[in-house]
Amino acid sequence: MTVVGIGADGWGGLTATAREALREAQVLIGGARQLDLVPADCPGRRVPWPSPLRPAVAGLLAAHAGHRVAVLASGDPFCYGIGRALSEELGAERLRVLPHPSSVAYACARLGWPQEDADVVSLVGRPLATLHRWLFDRRRLLVLSAGAHTPAEVAALLHERGFGPSTLRVLEQLGGERERQLAGTADDWPHPPGDALNVIAVECRATSDVPRLATVPGLPDDAYEHDGQLTKRRVRAATLAALAPAPGELLWDIGGGSGSIAIEWLRAHRACRALTVERDPVRATRIERNAAALGVPSLRVITGKAPDALAELPTPDAVFIGGGLTTPDLLETCWAALPGGGRLVANTVTLESEALLADWYRRHGGELVRLTVARAVAVGGFTGWRQAMPVTQWAVTKNAEAPRAAGRSAIPASRSATPAGRSAIPAGRAGTPGADRAAGPDRGEER
Repeated sequence: MTVVGIGADGWGGLTATAREALREAQVLIGGARQLDLVPADCPGRRVPWPSPLRPAVAGLLAAHAGHRVAVLASGDPFCYGIGRALSEELGAERLRVLPHPSSVAYACARLGWPQEDADVVSLVGRPLATLHRWLFDRRRLLVLSAGAHTPAEVAALLHERGFGPSTLRVLEQLGGERERQLAGTADDWPHPPGDALNVIAVECRATSDVPRLATVPGLPDDAYEHDGQLTKRRVRAATLAALAPAPGELLWDIGGGSGSIAIEWLRAHRACRALTVERDPVRATRIERNAAALGVPSLRVITGKAPDALAELPTPDAVFIGGGLTTPDLLETCWAALPGGGRLVANTVTLESEALLADWYRRHGGELVRLTVARAVAVGGFTGWRQAMPVTQWAVTKNAEAPRAAGRSAIPASRSATPAGRSAIPAGRAGTPGADRAAGPDRGEER
């Protein structure tokens, strides 16, 4: 299969090799706009991509197996393009790729921006809320638009988030005869919808009252909407340190509460993946709102009770249990699901769950720590310390040689784990005593 990148300059911007590949193809697959750029003397049958595109890729390729197929891609196929899906379905070794300069390359050339100094955010097939996590004062963004209305939507989002002074430049039809630029600020975006093929360059400027949301774990508690079931920021930071997110890894967050652990796992890197299991439908909906507000709408929220809701889920790289530890088979199921090298972190404020964690620590090793925090409060005319409920945390890494059973399993009798490589960071977490509920998390709230 040949993949041909084509830009707004159309047929005239293609190399001789790319033109020959299109002429020889028996089947031409692409978007309607891209297919219209190919002249009539290319005899291949033209097949437009269906919508939604990604679920249809495998079937469409299978339907044309055995034919000479050329896929038309926008610009560079591997710069937020169709190249990823084709490589995943066929393997890179079966692709012949003839790229064109990407819209990102064109935009940086027009603006004089070093590409490595700008964050590229694609809104093609993604929620507008994806933009939230990339908003930082004085940061440059290149936003790949979903269509003609995207610039106005981005301006409205920036205004709402306190980034109204930000400068926007919309670059349309980059590299084509109808290329043009539009400029304005988010607070006063003056332009009606223009060309659907555009990139938005944003120079972020925040007002003085914008809350600071750092890139590291431990966001302020008031960054979340919650009903009290929230892992407080200092314990949250210690918990994420123990979970140790890495690009491409998947987290199971059992007993989501307000979703803070899974959300900050996803914010660690754009390639991180997470799902959260929450039995309360109201809380599950709240988690979705929090994820969108903090720029990670990709968080998968499963409404159900663990461990039953864990069946058929993809294999995790790490598991966090924030509640329901005493639920029969919950720890066993999570442990069995982990591959060698996977991490498990469990927090509790109850004596019953603490005893269970102590038993698992005795048999499997890892680190068992107690996290506490005290706050300075007024005591009459003086100042004293008010201590929150202590949080017991068990963090463990499953050894690669440890057996991994399918489905639920008994606890292995031998030590099959090593410490999760974390330090005992003092922190506090509040909760309702005795609130150890199955996937209705005992989140250890401060009082």
